[in-house]
Amino acid sequence: MPNEINDRQREELLRSLQNPHPDSARWADEGLENWFRSLPDEDAETLVDSSAGTPIRWVPGEGWIETNE
Repeated sequence: MPNEINDRQREELLRSLQNPHPDSARWADEGLENWFRSLPDEDAETLVDSSAGTPIRWVPGEGWIETNE
């Protein structure tokens, strides 16, 4: 049973990636940074803590690496 649930979740994720909601597709094309910058200041302050986490970026052939940005 757990494998069947995992299979269904994987299928739904693939379906969603192949046919994203129009609003999601627009923001994916523009990038998260542009979305974040478009938020009113009061929303940006409550939604994202820029001091948390580790800055990373994707490097083809290497994967995710930490950055100094």
